[in-house]
Amino acid sequence: MIPPRRGQTLAIDDDVGDDERELDALPTASPHDEAARATLQDRLAAYVMKGRARVVLTDNLHTMVSIKRGHGVTTFRLHHMFVAAPGPVLRALARYADTRESASARMLRMFVEHNEAHIRRREGPAAFSCDTQGKYHNLRDIFDELNAAYFAGGIRAKITWGPRGRRKRRRDSIKLGSYTFEDQIIRIHPVLDAADVPGFFVAWIVYHEMLHEVHDMPVVDGRRMYHTREFRRAEAQFDRYAEAVLWERTHLAKLLER
Repeated sequence: MIPPRRGQTLAIDDDVGDDERELDALPTASPHDEAARATLQDRLAAYVMKGRARVVLTDNLHTMVSIKRGHGVTTFRLHHMFVAAPGPVLRALARYADTRESASARMLRMFVEHNEAHIRRREGPAAFSCDTQGKYHNLRDIFDELNAAYFAGGIRAKITWGPRGRRKRRRDSIKLGSYTFEDQIIRIHPVLDAADVPGFFVAWIVYHEMLHEVHDMPVVDGRRMYHTREFRRAEAQFDRYAEAVLWERTHLAKLLER
């Protein structure tokens, strides 16, 4: 992933000699415009050397480019400003995906900086549906106890269970918690709202996500570090840290099946 720098939209610091006048995009489409997405995907596929290109358009406020590989597919999650990106920028995307080339990274940063007007700033907070009372665990109670015990009441994030719905396919991995930086929202996966999931483990996942509000995320070699050494040391201060880590290792397979 090409992550954000605080106060900016892209954090890459390498030199490139391309003419900056080539980096301006034309007026771009909505992230929900399927025709624009498909056209961009076809254009980008011409430059990708490894695997099939797949494009997902976003309206993200911070992460402009995210690239993942798997099963012969390279997935580009791109801000919709890239819909009208010129050829040199698409070549830079492909090169960065294939080699993490520093010059390509620099061009992508320059492109984003030249097209910041396409980043839609929210005029108010995002809509938030609060769901804290689970069948077996109350996230608000857990959050408040942790906030008082470990953070002197200083964590301002909102918390909720993630979307509840029937699982559609077998999982290979599961994200038990998440923290959305721009909205300061913690979401906990509803598979943890179960009778056989101990309260201390739910608290451990909530505590981990709360730490994201107070720990910096430095950029190292062009990559955002979400879990620094300081973050890991803070994790270990959780009262039942060893017990929680062991529980996850021994019960993860069961959670994946739910």
